[in-house]
Amino acid sequence: MLDRDADVVIIGSGAGGGTVARELAPLCRDGARIVVLEAGPKLRASEFTGREVEMARRLYVDDGGFLTEDRAMTLAIGRAYGGSTLVYTGTSLTITEPTLERWGVPGLTHSDVLQRSQKYLADNNVHLLDEEDLNDNNRLFAEGCRALGYRVEQFPLNLKGCTGSSVCNLGCPNGAKMGTHRVQLPEAERQGVTVVTNCGVDRIDDRAVVATVTERSDGEPSAWAPGAYRVRARAVVVSGGAIGSPALMLRSRLPAPLPALGRYFTCHPALILVAQHDRPITNYAGHPKSFYCDHFADADGFLLETCMYFPFTTAKSLTGFGAEHSRLMRAMDRLQMILVLAIDPPDPDNRVLVDRNGRTVVRYSFTDQVTRSLVLAMRASARIFFAAGAARVHAPASPRFFIEAGDAARVDELIPLDGLVLGKVAIASAHPMGGCRMGSNQTESVTDSWGQVHGVPWLFVADGSLFPRCAEINPYVTIMALADRVAEGVRRQLPELRALSS
Repeated sequence: MLDRDADVVIIGSGAGGGTVARELAPLCRDGARIVVLEAGPKLRASEFTGREVEMARRLYVDDGGFLTEDRAMTLAIGRAYGGSTLVYTGTSLTITEPTLERWGVPGLTHSDVLQRSQKYLADNNVHLLDEEDLNDNNRLFAEGCRALGYRVEQFPLNLKGCTGSSVCNLGCPNGAKMGTHRVQLPEAERQGVTVVTNCGVDRIDDRAVVATVTERSDGEPSAWAPGAYRVRARAVVVSGGAIGSPALMLRSRLPAPLPALGRYFTCHPALILVAQHDRPITNYAGHPKSFYCDHFADADGFLLETCMYFPFTTAKSLTGFGAEHSRLMRAMDRLQMILVLAIDPPDPDNRVLVDRNGRTVVRYSFTDQVTRSLVLAMRASARIFFAAGAARVHAPASPRFFIEAGDAARVDELIPLDGLVLGKVAIASAHPMGGCRMGSNQTESVTDSWGQVHGVPWLFVADGSLFPRCAEINPYVTIMALADRVAEGVRRQLPELRALSS
């Protein structure tokens, strides 16, 4: 095993880890050694092909097919230089004050989180698309919502030079998405931070990280040669995401008991709804996610967003098979899509675990309220589709493969509340949250409001696992704001941590 020394080791390079790296990078001028360990590759520009299966294998854990323990839900987990910021659509919302109040974390204020969020909105070139850049898939959603009196807003997006390739979830082939791979990580490296790719972290020891660097056939060579490493550090920042971070800490022998570790996992369970128009619409040309509707968030517990997915993802999201399935897939140029997301409650039994072999397991049970929210969201989506002029709608909870426009008034009847059968409907999530929740005590939380792990002064967490409850919006900017706060805490405590380890 090869030995290395560092002042700070950051595990993960996504919204959390990339932010911490950039914020701590100025310390390198004074001789600080800061290392980022990233399990995935740093792909060359030519390797972003936009091919669905190929890019899923390169950029996602389990090729994008990581399943919950009961196999009822798929979890999308990015694994690359830039983490999930490389493979999400760039939606950049700031968390609301009522949501942060529901979190109830002593010492964490909305004004502080908002101020930090605004810094990253500016850094990442977040803005609204011009009207002429909106495609039909997005315009029809907004028109349908407005016709029904539903509140609809445009997504701010972190783009620069977008050409509308529409394959955001496969890594932008044009480098237009301003994730940490384009903004924070390159700047951190310019200031002296070392980013080690293809480096999977096995466990955390006392002020040390045990990791393995492997060779890959794709991507740039890692900064370190292949082999096993033990990296001693004054401070360790865990930023492996809401699934990776709890699992890593559970595999480690930490010096303090953390009964809440891995618990209170939330993820905005999601479904894709598809409608067919009688005429071709622009859907694959242009940005796929430009509008959202939070009209039903408080009363019915769900959000609606525009989306446009690739043939494989679309096909697996449809129920049934045979002629009707084929008919819909052959009409890709006429399809409109809506993504529905349930606002799920924090349940201590919904959790990240590791099995006896150290493999990560996510145990998640759908509450009746979450299931009901998904069905109500299907009904609302069907109404939006029909209000926008769709000829037919495919709703997974309906016994019919198609609901025709002539039956638009019967949506509630044709999408029954008991129609969603877990395991037979494709439910997915790209917003894993919780598992290392912030709070005031070691019994009910894992860290304090600065991301410092209770009872382990040299260990910090900076990612979506910090959320005590779900974000009720797309969580990217909130993760960066909290990571900025964690970086401040690490910077403040580093002199003391150096003294303790000397």
